[in-house]
Amino acid sequence: MDPIKNQISAIDPLTIDPVAEPNGEEALHKILSGTTVFSDSRPLAAVTSLEQRRRRKAQVAGGLLLGAAAVTAGILVASSFETISSNPMPAVTIPTSTPTPTVSVTPTPTPTPSVTPTATPTVAAPVTTPPVVPTVPAVAPTLAPTQPPVPVATSQTFTFPDGHLSFTYPVGWSIRAEQGPFDPPGTAEASRIVTVFDATGAEVARVFNGYYADGTAGTVDRTILDRAVVPGVRDNSGELVEFGFSSDQAQYIPYDGPPYEGMPSPRSGPVEGPPTYIMDVRTTSQLQAGVSSSGTNQVRVPNGIMSAYVMFDINKNPAFATPEAAKAWMGSTQYAQLKSMLLSLSYK
Repeated sequence: MDPIKNQISAIDPLTIDPVAEPNGEEALHKILSGTTVFSDSRPLAAVTSLEQRRRRKAQVAGGLLLGAAAVTAGILVASSFETISSNPMPAVTIPTSTPTPTVSVTPTPTPTPSVTPTATPTVAAPVTTPPVVPTVPAVAPTLAPTQPPVPVATSQTFTFPDGHLSFTYPVGWSIRAEQGPFDPPGTAEASRIVTVFDATGAEVARVFNGYYADGTAGTVDRTILDRAVVPGVRDNSGELVEFGFSSDQAQYIPYDGPPYEGMPSPRSGPVEGPPTYIMDVRTTSQLQAGVSSSGTNQVRVPNGIMSAYVMFDINKNPAFATPEAAKAWMGSTQYAQLKSMLLSLSYK
């Protein structure tokens, strides 16, 4: 080969013809054992100089370095394509005194992935929309007319044997009818005295009807606490009959005759002692307020006499400690029951 051509081609380490490297031991043997003739007529490519060896190593190292740089650049470019933002920031041009050559890069188009159809296509389940139900205004149900509750009896009626006089009394109370006083003879059957007992068994009232009458009277100062007309009974005279609750303070009976031995001097005014409380029925004329006759509670009816009155505890005198206590009792249930019973009296 031409020596000049070999020198030129020696620049590229890949194009240098391989030259067998001389054996050092053999060359040393020749030098020591005989005369060796050196000639510069031998081609340069046959002998590799030390400088050529250094260049060759440098070229190989440079090639390896370039290859590694190329691989690194490829990896960086690939990673930059993977992390590129979908919204890249706008490019900013920085002016320099020396114009920088612009390198145009042709981007590699991203291949569109092909969709491989499956053997059995997947069918999406249909979405079931519930039917729209029209809103209907609620109509109040028609209810059958409510039957009124059965009234609970709160009273019961007692009628005298001859069927003329009757009255009502509370449920739970009791009645005891007995033979009453009578006069003239032969009227015993029409004479009855009825005793009324409350739920505790205490005697609270008496009602009499028959042919018998008696009584006494005196002067009292009457205070009427309550009164009302009894609509079911009328006196034979046509006078009204009333229910009344009053307190009677006894008065001294005036004496106009001459004094006699042992007779105290005449007095006037209230008698010392507590008042008497009376709750009964009587004619209007027998129920007067103020100082007057104590009167009578006997009402004349076609079959004789009728009298009805409340029985206060005989062990209490007076029945109420004070007038205020009597007024307070008027607000009790027992008072209302007794008043209702006396007002229910009816004669037919």
